[in-house]
Amino acid sequence: MLNASIEMNPDRVTAHKLNNLLQSITLLAGMAALLGLLGWLLADIKGVIWAAIIGVVCLLVSPRASPRLVFKLSGARPLSVAEAPALYALVKSLALRARLPTLPQLYYIPTQAMNAYTVGNPQQAMIAVTDGLLRGLTRRELAGVLAHEVSHVDNNDMWVMTLADTVNRLTSLFSLFGQLLFFINLPLVLFGKSGFSWLAILLLVFAPTLSVLLQLALSRTREFDADLGAAQITHDPLGLASALKKLHNYHSGSLRRVLMPGRPIPDPSMLRTHPKLEERIRRLVSLAEREPRTIESFSPIDEDLVVFPPRLSFGPRLPQWFMGWHGH
Repeated sequence: MLNASIEMNPDRVTAHKLNNLLQSITLLAGMAALLGLLGWLLADIKGVIWAAIIGVVCLLVSPRASPRLVFKLSGARPLSVAEAPALYALVKSLALRARLPTLPQLYYIPTQAMNAYTVGNPQQAMIAVTDGLLRGLTRRELAGVLAHEVSHVDNNDMWVMTLADTVNRLTSLFSLFGQLLFFINLPLVLFGKSGFSWLAILLLVFAPTLSVLLQLALSRTREFDADLGAAQITHDPLGLASALKKLHNYHSGSLRRVLMPGRPIPDPSMLRTHPKLEERIRRLVSLAEREPRTIESFSPIDEDLVVFPPRLSFGPRLPQWFMGWHGH
């Protein structure tokens, strides 16, 4: 089901993998250290201990929406093997290559938007694909996108980002508590009788913002790692690069027509959940040992279109814009 393999540079693969791992550990450690520092400012070592205890409890007992419920709210419905045998065969091939313990369940979203989403864990994963994605990508490009989602599952990125979100929420809670405590003691601060330092006050105020920026940076790093994982699964980094370029052109064109016709859209790098397209393509193309390595020399591949057989009917399409969860 997959295309012929492209010879990949093992040194670059190892370097990218190590870089992604170190960045992820550093960013998570930075978020945890920021939370611990807030605990220290509020109650010394006891505050650090309480921050750790509350974080573990929240991670274990916090209510989570059922993946099936999330998909149901989006208008997605399960796809059976009989409805999309070729698509399931492709996902099965990717899952076997990634050594997932179970085959992900496929869901279909009847919208023209081109996107794919993943929820769950390696034991119970669900991948949703839109009608626009299935009709707009070639088989090679679709394999790259699905391998990216499979890589998210294999890396358990949903759990990693849940952990980061828990730390971020606790940081905001501790910051709010610290700011309330400061205002209660404001008269003492004005007369110089309080132990609050201006550095501590600034940290209490800006800690949530710093935590969010670290969380966004972690999300971008996990996207890089999913791209790398997809290239390793398919042995075809250029297939995913082609899909990313096509998806970017579709989404940016739609956004520009709706929000800023005739003008470029501002692109604040620090506030993005996904890395810039140019950097993602540059990294993917660099993995190919005997292929063009510059963005300028790269062009999408348009052969071998993947479409549903005409006999299948998926009902009416939803509006083009679908506000979903984490995806491409």
